[in-house]
Amino acid sequence: MTKLEQLKERLAVISDLNGATAVLGWDQQTYMPPGGAAARAEQLATLGRLAHESLISDEIGALLEGASAEATGSDGDSEETCLLRVVRRDYEKACKVPPALVAEIARATSLGMEVWVQARKESNFSLFQPAFQKIVDLQRQLAHCLGFEESPYDALLDQYEPGMRKSELVRIFSELEAGLVPLVQSISERIDRVDDGLLRQTYSEAAQWEFGLEAARCLGYDFQRGRQDKSVHPFTTSFSVNDVRITTRVDQQFLPTALFGTLHECGHALYEQGISQELERSPLASGASLGIHESQSRLWENLVGRSRGFWKFFFPRLQQSFPKNLHDVSLESFYRAINRVEPSLIRVEADEVTYNLHVLLRFNLESALVEGRLALADLPEAWNASMKALLGVTPPDDARGVLQDVHWSNGLIGYFPTYSLGNVLSVQLFERVKAEIPRLAAPSEGGNFTALLDWLRQHIHQHGRKFLPSQLVERATGSALQAAPYLRYLREKYSEIYL
Repeated sequence: MTKLEQLKERLAVISDLNGATAVLGWDQQTYMPPGGAAARAEQLATLGRLAHESLISDEIGALLEGASAEATGSDGDSEETCLLRVVRRDYEKACKVPPALVAEIARATSLGMEVWVQARKESNFSLFQPAFQKIVDLQRQLAHCLGFEESPYDALLDQYEPGMRKSELVRIFSELEAGLVPLVQSISERIDRVDDGLLRQTYSEAAQWEFGLEAARCLGYDFQRGRQDKSVHPFTTSFSVNDVRITTRVDQQFLPTALFGTLHECGHALYEQGISQELERSPLASGASLGIHESQSRLWENLVGRSRGFWKFFFPRLQQSFPKNLHDVSLESFYRAINRVEPSLIRVEADEVTYNLHVLLRFNLESALVEGRLALADLPEAWNASMKALLGVTPPDDARGVLQDVHWSNGLIGYFPTYSLGNVLSVQLFERVKAEIPRLAAPSEGGNFTALLDWLRQHIHQHGRKFLPSQLVERATGSALQAAPYLRYLREKYSEIYL
């Protein structure tokens, strides 16, 4: 075999270890009994250490050098060239991190998530604080192992958004804040123009579940290669291009929770299911970055799922599912209700206009924690003060405040900003689609999403990690990431509804 073929074989084994890790993580958040937490932490630590040791082995290093020599002169966009570039980046970064640290992070985050679940249930940050302090300390160690020039936060951010830096995020968030805060203030003066009371009735859990499955199926989610389950916090996980699973949560007193949770995770899953089969069991068989990933979930959740066109098709079906709740509700009333803007406590249930302010809050706080500018004991107070300053609301308890997200318990520091990057990119991509396929201005009025999904598969999904996020954005849209289209979209949509 050639060196490249030998390298691919070794990488496939590492992919299998990572897939097994993902299965255990999915089970922990869906079906694992609480008593299994300690054992699961050790299992995840073992698999994480084995995968890491395999990647940083001398054998991988030698094969990487040999395969690179064989590929001299290859097309820069070829699969083998892209694979070698991605593997070299992963290898060089992984070699900087001791296997013992990898195992300790896996152990601490597995245990930390179980502590977070209990702390959130009791709405008591002090229960989570010791576990979170350990996670933060480990993430600081990781940042110093990986290396950085400006801020330790850059090293953590780069794991989720390759090439992105905190300084660039500051610029993007400043632009978003400057455009969003005045819009929120203008809408707040007219908040009573839209009533969402119709969404806050009692809706059957079983009927919500079935309707979400129908919607996901219509969007193109392949249930032969996936499934949906319940979890405390909705997520998507991929064990393979052919096994991509989603979860949601159901609130019988608020219809959007499960529905838009399903649409959001379905967007992630469509991306993973659309990766080229030829990339299976390789480092290329996942999303280019979490920002790119989030662009897919937010595109389907908001630009499609909260559009009039979507509900022209789906609203009669929703009325059939909930005749007592919606029989006398008009399409326009429902459309306005699901797009109601109101500063709120919970990020995952926030409207499009205020959502990025929730992300800005988390970015500011977690970067301050990593940089040592904020003590962990002061985090709840800082959270509440930031909520008041940015959104004008103050959480009444920790569960609806600092403990609402699962991410920090999983050690995902540097992850939150990718949500806003995805929001911005979703509009940039959608505008490109409409320019190339004008009839997609209202893509879902007939319940057919094939043309939109095909475009995304061709320009985004199939490539997996072949290209850096900035390269993929340029290839798909013809320009670098821009906040202006996103802000313009929000102003136009919500001025029509409110102003």
